[in-house]
Amino acid sequence: MRFASLGSGSEGNALVVESQKTRILLDCGFSATETERRLLQKGLKPQDIQGILVTHEHDDHVGGVARFAKKHSIPVYSSYGTYQASAGLMRNVATASAIVMNIIDAHTSFNIGDLEITPYPVPHDAREPTQFVFSDGARRLGVLTDVGGSTPHIEQVLSSLSGLVLECNHDRQLLDASQYPEYLKERIGGRYGHLGNHQAAQILRAVYHDKLQHVVAAHLSQKNNRPDLAASVLAQAIGCEEQWIGIATQVDGFDWRVLY
Repeated sequence: MRFASLGSGSEGNALVVESQKTRILLDCGFSATETERRLLQKGLKPQDIQGILVTHEHDDHVGGVARFAKKHSIPVYSSYGTYQASAGLMRNVATASAIVMNIIDAHTSFNIGDLEITPYPVPHDAREPTQFVFSDGARRLGVLTDVGGSTPHIEQVLSSLSGLVLECNHDRQLLDASQYPEYLKERIGGRYGHLGNHQAAQILRAVYHDKLQHVVAAHLSQKNNRPDLAASVLAQAIGCEEQWIGIATQVDGFDWRVLY
């Protein structure tokens, strides 16, 4: 099993997960044309994608879903709340009925091809946000972004992972010192906002075990965080070298990482 990011941040998000002949796109926050370009950089074509999972309705995650799915006849999967919250966007695409929508239960695993997919609910300022764990039967990849804090259920779901893509949205000191208005600082740093570096480190420490082959910091704020800060805090949490922590960038995400 392997995975790669097309881009990660407030300007757009998309992650590809692959097992054997199955490839799933997690979120699509870029235009259809830009998504095609970024897929090509990873050696893929739109026709290689068997499904698009949507975590929640914010534009940097769902903005390109409808057009890309319609253009390439790719089925879409989301919770009912996410579908309801983004239905207007779907209707704005001509003949949106051509899009095959699959409503998922945030507590029930399902399969797409060679991948078993386990959704789980998270606290975020969206209608019914979900994050996901992917498995090929032997390896498990967890993704946790766009979440204001941890829960016992989150840490239980993210146990025994082979790889983890983990939000490190902001450094608390940089956020507090930023020019953002107070309400926005409170939203970002609040219970239904985004993970700061130290919150992410606490989650990583709670779920860390010796099978974890990759840890990638994702969804970094370009104004309120730095890659070196995120890598340093995560590395300290589990006692590894900073270079071992991967960083997902807005420009090109990160290249393929393989889980053995």
